Amino acid sequence: MPNTSIQQLEDVVIKFAGDSGDGMQLTGTQFSNNTALFGNDLSTFPDFPAEIRAPIGTLPGVSGFQLHFSSNRIFTPGDACDVLVAMNAAALKANLKGLKKGGIILANTDGFDSKNLRLANYPEGVNPLEDGSLAPYQLHTMDVTKMTREALKDMNMGMKEKDRAKNMFVLGFLYWLYDRNMENTEVFLKDKFGKKPDILESNLRVLHAGYNFADTVEAFTTRYRVEKARMEPGTYRSITGNTALSYGLVAASQKANLPLFLGTYPITPASDILHELSRFKNFGIRTFQAEDEIAGITSAIGASYGGHMGITTTSGPGMALKGEAMGLAVMLEIPLIIVDIQRGGPSTGLPTKTEQSDLLQAYYGRNGECPMPIVSASTPADCFEAVFEAFRISVQHMTPVIFLSDGYIANGSEPWRFPKAADLPSIEVKFKKGLEEGEEQFLPYHRDENLVRPWAVPGTPGLEHRIGGLEKQNITGNVSYDPENHQLMVKIRQEKVDKIADHIPLQKIELGPEKGKVLVLGWGSTYGAIKSAVLDLIAEGHEVAHAHIRYIRPFPKNLGEILHSYDKVLIPEINNGQLIKIIRDQFLIDAQGYNKIMGVPITKGELITKIKEMLA
Repeated sequence: MPNTSIQQLEDVVIKFAGDSGDGMQLTGTQFSNNTALFGNDLSTFPDFPAEIRAPIGTLPGVSGFQLHFSSNRIFTPGDACDVLVAMNAAALKANLKGLKKGGIILANTDGFDSKNLRLANYPEGVNPLEDGSLAPYQLHTMDVTKMTREALKDMNMGMKEKDRAKNMFVLGFLYWLYDRNMENTEVFLKDKFGKKPDILESNLRVLHAGYNFADTVEAFTTRYRVEKARMEPGTYRSITGNTALSYGLVAASQKANLPLFLGTYPITPASDILHELSRFKNFGIRTFQAEDEIAGITSAIGASYGGHMGITTTSGPGMALKGEAMGLAVMLEIPLIIVDIQRGGPSTGLPTKTEQSDLLQAYYGRNGECPMPIVSASTPADCFEAVFEAFRISVQHMTPVIFLSDGYIANGSEPWRFPKAADLPSIEVKFKKGLEEGEEQFLPYHRDENLVRPWAVPGTPGLEHRIGGLEKQNITGNVSYDPENHQLMVKIRQEKVDKIADHIPLQKIELGPEKGKVLVLGWGSTYGAIKSAVLDLIAEGHEVAHAHIRYIRPFPKNLGEILHSYDKVLIPEINNGQLIKIIRDQFLIDAQGYNKIMGVPITKGELITKIKEMLA
């Protein structure tokens, strides 16, 4: 056994990459969970193939999982990798450009045979493991497939079944390399495969085989350790955006004492919310998988009309289909949350890649004058609080609300500190119980000081009223084609949404001076890259600040004042420039954009370069 030393590192970025059947997502998730339990800060970026079953060994079939963990606070999954795990030639080719010079490559030699090299479009006779092209990196090769089979040679399993465990070999190897305990993965495997003893035994054997191989091979004489991060005390878990969003909806339902109904249709990358919420029947959560997008939202509208909280989840293509029903909810003025987990578009676009390109659709994408509040999440853990706020706004202002997340937030993960139920604010919900003294008949569009109409549950004696998609007469709710009334109702519905600004927090500056040279204004998943870039630039002495918007419609009341306090404003977006159009329109400032539309997040390095150009 070779002598090994322990080297302390502040942070590490690992990219797991292989064919979509190689289990890279599971491997990355297990290492992330282990990292969270150890106490490191972390950020992840799963990168799924767009095809459900792309041909094995091809570039479109590469599945990746990037993990950044540190002893310090971090906000992104990292610009470039320190370690690349390449299970085949296509995985290496697709991800090599993202590996730091001098970085470690762990390559499975079985994935670099002539067939795999051909499928990855390498020229005939070229093998990157042998031709010296990887000299700038630390290349370590191992036949993961062969050693997996060797570890399972006395088990009565088919070769395909044995090969499914090879991701555990890699995981065991990395646990040794980063001085980790494997206990949490052993518990996970026992929970997952407890009723399938052969599969459980094979995964455990191969996990330990990978660890033991790393412990005995002479190629590695150094192990690495990243100490625990200095974080606020509390109980943490690793959480994805979709899971945090689901928990936020459950919590809001409990705090409002309002049953929740999810009416939805499966679509990437929103489907996990349906899967997660379906587990919470004990909290009175009802889930309904409809036959299409329109049925999903209209069933949710029906639930809200019946006195429950209606939720529907989708992505960009589904938003287009739900547009008419959203207009109905605006006309009815009832609570509803439309969750849009954005992905690359247009049309079917890039189903598994991230984008922020639905903002203008959320803002304007319905027929007629159809204003709806928009709330946006910034990070995976932020989904909990942000959707809790969307729920509150919806029920207290009697309006549908659009909640925006995206694939990066939805599938990415970070540590999340469990909130205590007692610390969560109650959400007051008012139902009209009957006619009040002196009230001769129910007037469904008689409003309070915030222009909010009463919520009346069908079947309540004395509260019979008309409902539908046709324009309403002010106060009575009767169908009206009167021109002056239509203009009045359009103005009232807009003013009601505008008045929500009186009931949301003022915009705050995340980092930097309250006045200065450059303000970087962001929304959604650009949060981590912006914060990381601005922190570095402030440390260098630059007058740069960061503000991040949660409430996009209406904006916080002080946003205009903040924008005019800086010489220049930069708005980075994973689209072709959408928030910037709204900001220019409403505040008449000459903001500059930084736009990246590649299905991947903006990096810290890209933003630092752009901000320095503006400072010059």
